[in-house]
Formats: sequence, C-alpha cells, structure tokens
Amino acid sequence: MKKERILITGAGGQIGTVLTQALRETYGAPAVIASDIKRIDHNAGPFVVLDILNRHRLEEIIDDYKITQIYHLAAILSANGEWNPLKTWDVNLNAWIMMLEVCRLKGIRKIFYPSTIAVFGATTPKEYTPQHTSLEPTTVYGISKQTGELWANYYVQKYQMDIRSVRYPGIIGYQSMPQGGTTDYAVEIFHSALKDQHYTCYLSRNKHLPMLYMPDAIRATLELMEAPESSLSVRTSYNLAGISFSPEEIFNEIKKSIPDFTIEYKPDFRDEIASSWSHSIDDSCAREDWGWKLEYDLSKITLDMLEKLSQINT
Repeated sequence: MKKERILITGAGGQIGTVLTQALRETYGAPAVIASDIKRIDHNAGPFVVLDILNRHRLEEIIDDYKITQIYHLAAILSANGEWNPLKTWDVNLNAWIMMLEVCRLKGIRKIFYPSTIAVFGATTPKEYTPQHTSLEPTTVYGISKQTGELWANYYVQKYQMDIRSVRYPGIIGYQSMPQGGTTDYAVEIFHSALKDQHYTCYLSRNKHLPMLYMPDAIRATLELMEAPESSLSVRTSYNLAGISFSPEEIFNEIKKSIPDFTIEYKPDFRDEIASSWSHSIDDSCAREDWGWKLEYDLSKITLDMLEKLSQINT
C-alpha cells in the first residue's frame, strides 16, 4: 500500500464520488479523506465537512490528517455558474489560489486540478482543438478555470510544485446525477429513456460536443497522477479527448435498445454556451506524454449505461 494521505475536495460531485472510490482501492480507505461543503454518505472511509473558502478549516484538516496530496475538485459548473458569477469566481478561483498558497506553505507539492473544455471560446479552432491555442471563454466557469490553469503553471514554475491537470470534456456516468453542467443532457437522457421513454433536450439536435465515459475519465486522472513528473510537458492543463456526438446521435443509439424512446428539442441558454465550445479535441500531448488512450466509444457507453442504470433501478 502506498504511503500517501490524500484529501479530495468536492468529493460529493459527479467525478468526486467515483474518484474517491478508485483512490481508496489504490491507497486504502483510511488514507483517502473525502470532503464536501455538506455531509454525504462516505461510510467506506473518512469524511470531513469543508467549505473550500474556509482557510482555517482547510489548514486544520491538512494538519490533522497529515495530507500529502490533494485532488481539488470543488467548483461551481458552467450552467449553474451563470446564475451567480461572483460566487462562482470566488469558489472556482479565489479558493484555488488559497489552496495553492496553503499547500506551498505546508510543503504539499502534488495536486490534481480539473480544468474543462469550457476554457475554449469563439476564437478557438472548433475541430481537433490543439493543446496550445487561443482561449477566450465566454462563461465565468471557463474564465475561472482558464485563470486557474495559469496559476497552476505559475506555482509549478516559481515554487517547483507538482500540479497536474486535464481539461475534461462532458462526463457521462451512472453513479450519480450531474450537477449543473452544460453537458448534463448526456446523462439525463439515459434516465429519461428508462423511466419515461421520452426526453426534452435543452441543446439543439446537431450540437456536437466532446464527451468521455466515467471509467475513462477516472483512468485518465489516475494515469496522469502516476506518470513520472519528468514526462510531463504541459503544466497548465492537458487536452483530453473522448468522443464527439450530438443529442440526435446519442438518441438514435439509445433507440436501438429502446425502440419506443422519443425526444423533443427545446434549446435554452445552455445551447449558446455549448456553441462556444469545441466540437472535437486533439489530445496528442496526453497520448505522447503519459500514454492516454480512449476505451469507450458511443456504442459501448450506451450499452453499459443502460445496463448499469437498469440494475440500479430494479
């Protein structure tokens, strides 16, 4: 068992729920401390309540549990962020800067920081978006994450900290419902197909976006964190490509298993957010530096999601 003590912020989120379990399988449950702003069920290992803006409480937890690594997942996502931009900036960026400084002072070098395809904007090439490109995000979520990438790189260069990051596309998973992201439809649609056999989609039918299945997302995260530091050439955030599809394409894939499934399209403000993002991603740097490779295509995702959700609901 590896001798690490890991703190996860935002452990109750869509990714945090699954990542906590994966890390506990690797390091042992007692070594992985889950945290969130409100208490959640984490009977399989230690859990602490943490408001990520509370520096005193953060320092207390680090000292009490002798933390050596941090996975900083706490954030307000794209759609929810637009309802309260200043709070989103505070949670997503100011808390991150505080986290960096606390870790620097306490000698914690290794941190995982999730970024997002929301850092891309109108001037970013939409097809096979390159690793190094124009970033002009249009949401406070994207703006905060882009700035967070730059702060991560600053602490790497100035203080020799080991901060690692990926730009997640939309994440599809059966373990929990998503919480305010623009790509949430790609999870909601499966629940609706099984429950009501009808889905009302807030994106337009041909809105292509990059997506990633949860097992691939977790594996990519762990592979990056296990990679030799000397192999890493990107210290802002790695592009991470999954597969790109539209609501109409995933609907047609689900319909192969549920023939009576129907869909209607009522685009809202999230459709405009999605329009500013990339259609597909070039993740060649991740492939070359730490061996990233996709496993799940749309067909495999659809069949596995329907099977897992059917098991959960029976």
